[in-house]
Amino acid sequence: MANLNAADEAAIEKVLAVEPALRGLKPASEAVGLDRNTVLHAGPAFAKPADVTRPILNSAVVALVFEGVADDFETAEQMILSSDVVLRPAQDHDVVTPLAACVTASFMLQEVADGAGRGRGAYTPINGGNSPGAMRLGVRTEESLALARWLNGDFARALGDALDEPVPTLPLARAGMEAGDDCHGRTPAATAALAGLLAPRLTGSAGAEKAAAFIGESPSFFLNLWMASTRCMLSAASGVEGGSLVVGAGGNGAAAGIQVAGLPGRWFTAPAAPPRHETPDGVPEGRALGAIGDSAIVDAMGFGAMAMNLAPEQKKGMGHLMPEGGLELPALLLAAEHPGFDGLGLRVGMTARAVVDTERQPVVSLGVLDNEGELGRLAGGVFETPPSVFRDAVTALEAA
Repeated sequence: MANLNAADEAAIEKVLAVEPALRGLKPASEAVGLDRNTVLHAGPAFAKPADVTRPILNSAVVALVFEGVADDFETAEQMILSSDVVLRPAQDHDVVTPLAACVTASFMLQEVADGAGRGRGAYTPINGGNSPGAMRLGVRTEESLALARWLNGDFARALGDALDEPVPTLPLARAGMEAGDDCHGRTPAATAALAGLLAPRLTGSAGAEKAAAFIGESPSFFLNLWMASTRCMLSAASGVEGGSLVVGAGGNGAAAGIQVAGLPGRWFTAPAAPPRHETPDGVPEGRALGAIGDSAIVDAMGFGAMAMNLAPEQKKGMGHLMPEGGLELPALLLAAEHPGFDGLGLRVGMTARAVVDTERQPVVSLGVLDNEGELGRLAGGVFETPPSVFRDAVTALEAA
């Protein structure tokens, strides 16, 4: 374990003891007490409805029509802009959601619980696969609405029936890492391991077989589960007095932020620039949205861009987007080796104090969305988290 102060050492020890497992599915109303007039989104809160970035607004609109709160997209948008419904950060409710995806009361959330009883449960919506209507892409289409209805209806029923016993997620993530995943931007091997485990249980009906096929054809399906697993692990450190371990991280397209163990529930934020990326041919300049998504929590744990050295294909495709010296960051910023990944050279656990002391910015592997909410995902990119959020967190800890 790296040279840590007592608070950060205690925090990381709690995280390393957690045994996350997919337990089942619950509607958000039951899982986190969400009411029908609240929408959860990624990253920190927006100051006012007019500040909501277009992809999140689009997804919130689709979610409200799915929920039955609004009859059509135009009515849903007016309800948001007039504050008839409330948008809140998902992580403040122990929910993590990718990119622009939103959650309302009837969304079926995958529950990840700690088999060792140390971390809180964490929840995440079902991954939308490769569909152009996947809610995480922030588009407002009938296809997106239809996909939400199927995923939270027939698909969720089939998957829920298959989860008659918990599915530990650490072994799935390890299988992915051994095969070249980074457990964020690249998850096909971990998804295949999950699909193989679930396949014998997803039989006997056309609905179950369709669900199995969807998982098998969705290489990013494991990502949402790993986001919730990471949140579950990090939650064990929440409340450790003086702890600067990063236990929450995300962006809403306009601002990016973190939460630290010693100040649970408090966001430290800064404006979010777009991730470094290559603009595809035919896309006008200036269409890239700022950093978005709760999946930043995965990289704060030590995966994703922070583990690019261990993912050859990801390094080959994305390495040129890393800042100078970016591949050195794990040794500088991450606190310990995780026993579930022994022998792989993986380090986990980012502390705000390490970021401040080294004056190095952590990196995050993120999808880049169209800021107009029309083109969906433009590219993959690498985001450097603003150093001010870590300085602000350490200053607040010292003043507490």
